[in-house]
Amino acid sequence: MDHIDRALLVQLQENATQSYATLGQAVGLSAGAAHERVRKLRERGVIRRTTVEMDPAALGGAVLAYVMVDSTSWMGNAAQDFAALPEILEAHVIAGSASVLVKVRTASTEQLQDVLRRIYAIDGVSGTQATVVLETFFERPVSPRTPEQP
Repeated sequence: MDHIDRALLVQLQENATQSYATLGQAVGLSAGAAHERVRKLRERGVIRRTTVEMDPAALGGAVLAYVMVDSTSWMGNAAQDFAALPEILEAHVIAGSASVLVKVRTASTEQLQDVLRRIYAIDGVSGTQATVVLETFFERPVSPRTPEQP
């Protein structure tokens, strides 16, 4: 991946709906060349999907919590159990005092409590510790820049 591919990715992260002509102009390519590069980035799996960023609070997900999940056994095989709970946006097997870290969005703390009960019902889960987010300063998407780039 060269600097033009990375520049294309930056442009797409800012606005994935822009035309290939606009995209190409932003990085110094023709529309056709920009289209071809984006196609190759998709084929290589660099671009996994194109999506819309929504305001969770506007959609009834005002409560954000991160939940540390303790277990009595290895939880690496429980991905489907966590994925079955629609309020869980992310689930990660982690190293440390807990086994799994999940990101949860609900409309209320009462609904969060219900999600915690359902997590606790997953085979092997021995406890949970939830941290409710009061304010989010910012969230960043994955950067296409290399660590050396400003």
